[in-house]
Amino acid sequence: MAKVHVKKNDNVFVLTGKDAGKTGKVLEVDPAANRVIVEGVSMSVKHKKPRGRNQQGGIIHQESSVHASNVMVVCDKCKRPAKIGKKILPNGEKVRVCKSCGEIVGTIKSPKQR
Repeated sequence: MAKVHVKKNDNVFVLTGKDAGKTGKVLEVDPAANRVIVEGVSMSVKHKKPRGRNQQGGIIHQESSVHASNVMVVCDKCKRPAKIGKKILPNGEKVRVCKSCGEIVGTIKSPKQR
């Protein structure tokens, strides 16, 4: 299982593929497959057959997974895709930081979680 540089609810920019240039929120992360599902990106069509009397069938549009290397975290301060670094604060908290502006993107682990 590989570590993934993006987390759930991160705002990301798609670098390559049919949806290159789009931004969206990460809905789900699969570290085992190194893939992420981004809101509104890599949409696929699924034909669903009704199973039972109360379930409705039809054509469903849903997001497919994208490889994690094809997305980049968008910094809140820069408003641009940025590389992410890790930093330990004086209180022992591990955080993710934007390498271009130094702004904190999100926490990794607090000292209590260790």
